[in-house]
Amino acid sequence: MIFGFNFFSRLPGCLLLHRARARLRHGGVIAYSTESCYGLGCHPLDVRAIHRVLAIKARPNHKGLIVIAADFEQIRHLVRPLSAAQRAELALYWPGPYTFLLPASRRVPPALRGRHDKIAVRVTAHGEAAALCRALGTALVSTSANRAGQKSLKTAQACRKAFKDKVLTLPGRIGKRRKPSTIIDLETGRVLR
Repeated sequence: MIFGFNFFSRLPGCLLLHRARARLRHGGVIAYSTESCYGLGCHPLDVRAIHRVLAIKARPNHKGLIVIAADFEQIRHLVRPLSAAQRAELALYWPGPYTFLLPASRRVPPALRGRHDKIAVRVTAHGEAAALCRALGTALVSTSANRAGQKSLKTAQACRKAFKDKVLTLPGRIGKRRKPSTIIDLETGRVLR
């Protein structure tokens, strides 16, 4: 199995993974389990897909979105080069429930970073989310599966009911965290959430 605990129990694994890849390739949005809730995601460099995520959530464009990855290599192209000291500091927190604001590379679309010159990234410790990033071969946009201002959805069933065919919802189990990830500006050390 590619994903933990029989992730593909409802459909053959290769079929579901193929559908998720096709959805991302065509600018679509997927819903998947994360540390504390279901997340909405897409390819982080696909501007059309990012705008779809923002529209589904009714989220303001200026706020920016988080990107999760299985490892730092999946997000390296999204951030400007880091010093050895910065990489060592990140290694103390990752994988884990810590999202860091890092200087965005020129490749990052404004729709992803919002009005900021930094990008919010996390190497996730959630086994299924990390396995999904590995299996798809890419980092993923990761924002809570909900309309802005409403409660985050916690199950695949709730996502299917809320988003219908606008989103491909993958089966999975959320982690045990009650709160979203902590957000830290690496440069200043300021905790934003």
